[in-house]
Amino acid sequence: MNARIMTARIMSHLVAFFPDRAGSLEAARGLADGGSAYLEIQFPFSDPVADGPVIQEACTRALEAGFTVDEGFELVQKIAGSSPVPLFIMCYANTAFFHGIGEFVKRCAESGVHGLIVPDLPVDMDEGLYDACDSNGIHAVPVVSPSVSDERLYLILGHASPYVYAALRRGITGSRTVLDRESKAFLERIRSHHVRERKGEIRILAGFGISEPGQVRALSGLVHAAVVGSAFVRTIADSDRDDIYSAVRKKAEELSFQEERA
Repeated sequence: MNARIMTARIMSHLVAFFPDRAGSLEAARGLADGGSAYLEIQFPFSDPVADGPVIQEACTRALEAGFTVDEGFELVQKIAGSSPVPLFIMCYANTAFFHGIGEFVKRCAESGVHGLIVPDLPVDMDEGLYDACDSNGIHAVPVVSPSVSDERLYLILGHASPYVYAALRRGITGSRTVLDRESKAFLERIRSHHVRERKGEIRILAGFGISEPGQVRALSGLVHAAVVGSAFVRTIADSDRDDIYSAVRKKAEELSFQEERA
């Protein structure tokens, strides 16, 4: 029997301007060189609703380091111009609202952004986000959690184009997630709903508490990519300023791998 190559894709999360502008550039370079399939760049906000303590602290430090939305877009544009890895911006609704949804999305497009994740703008109360993304050629990524009803899931998947972010548990990021039968059943429910009711491709990005190679391996074949956030932010926080690139690259290489399976 011929062996087949199984690839574990990861979407790697970093906070813009953590620990500072230059440090986040080094982190982005290390994550890309370490094999990340996607980069998710978070625009820090002072009152996040879904972030655990590690990312909350990183956001606080990023704001203290001088982050502004204008400089955030400059950072994203610089990363996009130097790396082939598709970039997603993650932010909260307040950040997009402040600049106007349409203008914010337009700036995402001008900066080379591939997708936009705004977890507190659900599809039926999105203030025009999804239409603006469609008009600017950007993928708006809806977020679903295990408690979602079948009716709600059907509505959300109607806006997935083609990405959907699956939060593997309720609550906030950071704590380790145990991938059990319920987790796998949730992912299968997303896929089966999409196959039965929708046409086209669905790319599930699954995150919340993913930090170990074993977790990524368990998700391989079930999702398009595993999202790793707090683990990378913690790696940056624990690294000396001059070691950020090598530290996050090593961590990304540990999590993003290929293996042969019979």
